[in-house]
Amino acid sequence: MTTTSAADGVALDREPDDAPDDGATPVDTPVITPLLVPRDGHIEPVVDPLRLAEWARRLSLTSSPVALDAERASGYRYGSRAYLVQLRRPDVGTILFDPIALGDLAVLDQPLAGSEWVLHAASQDLPCLAEIGMRPRTLFDTELAGRLAGLPRVGLGPLVEQMLGLGLAKGHGAADWSTRPLPAAWLTYAALDVEVLIELRDAMEQLLASQGKLEWAREEFAAIVAAPPTPPRVDPWRRTSGIHKLRDPRVLAIVRELWITRDTLARRRDLAPHRVLPDTAIVAAASAKPTSIDALVAMPVFTGRVQRRQAGTWWDAIRRAMALPASELPPPVLAGDGPPPPAKWALKDPKAAARLTAARTALAGIAERVSMPVENLISPDLVRRTMWSPPAGEEVAEALRAGGARPWQIELTGAALRTALDAPTA
Repeated sequence: MTTTSAADGVALDREPDDAPDDGATPVDTPVITPLLVPRDGHIEPVVDPLRLAEWARRLSLTSSPVALDAERASGYRYGSRAYLVQLRRPDVGTILFDPIALGDLAVLDQPLAGSEWVLHAASQDLPCLAEIGMRPRTLFDTELAGRLAGLPRVGLGPLVEQMLGLGLAKGHGAADWSTRPLPAAWLTYAALDVEVLIELRDAMEQLLASQGKLEWAREEFAAIVAAPPTPPRVDPWRRTSGIHKLRDPRVLAIVRELWITRDTLARRRDLAPHRVLPDTAIVAAASAKPTSIDALVAMPVFTGRVQRRQAGTWWDAIRRAMALPASELPPPVLAGDGPPPPAKWALKDPKAAARLTAARTALAGIAERVSMPVENLISPDLVRRTMWSPPAGEEVAEALRAGGARPWQIELTGAALRTALDAPTA
């Protein structure tokens, strides 16, 4: 027996009667039809500016929702630029754009200004789309919709299975999308990522509406669109894996110099930083504080051919750090603008610790009642800040609003958080 999917040309041969008869009671299981071939067949990326301009003209003719996705090469190349952009709208079909060959896709921004953008996990793709000149005015995030709906698995594949009964093949999401030419199998994978995104959006909208959460979702989507660009991280070198074990300021200075040197080389070569020098090598060298280049290259993490060839560069970074005066060494911990880690609250401020415990208990109850992860109910960081430095009187709602909480979140959690401020100390 052949079952045909919602996508044209996709079929699965099934013979359920071939299952062995073991006397067990049959159990109904959902039939998942694999989605293997895009409705529009094989699609080559647009690389010609004239074709891009023609697509921009065609996209400007209507303003129906448009599915978008982007492929990056974060594990291979420096930064998170888009190496392929997929777009699908029912009236024009699926189009793949090569922003490397085209330079940018800014010509598509105005033609798509009136369309709702449909993305999965929008926060992952919006920065790289903005980098090539594309910004949404309205959007629908299917991944966030799944979280708000309380679904247990919100990856694109699981959602498509649950909501549409279709199976998306895994395979090339972590590939090196800077590869040129892109293999045909990768292009098929990319096209299928937007193949049924509009249909998934419609199904998720119906589910949210049935749960009374559609307006909540719209507020969340609007907040994503309105969010300013993320500011550069202070001291990004402090995110080096394994650095949490280091406290000696001189050791941290070596980490900093090696990290900055690596970042400069990675940017120049357009390589992911860990491909230039792994974090493990940075932490090992800083911890050992080698006294000579020979001692450096004798370390196991520096015995490779590439690292030995660059040993002089790494040794220069270490020497710079070792020569710094004490006044220029980095502090073990940056002074933050927020409260301390919750584990330390009981010692630093028992009343604040009691408030946080009461708030967390109340929020867990609300999250269970509305079937939603508590982190989507309201920002945990905002809760911590509110409980550590409580607003006066009835100003909790205003404090939450100032901290970025949306109206639906304030309505659901405001009273509980106000009550938590009066929690007795244990």
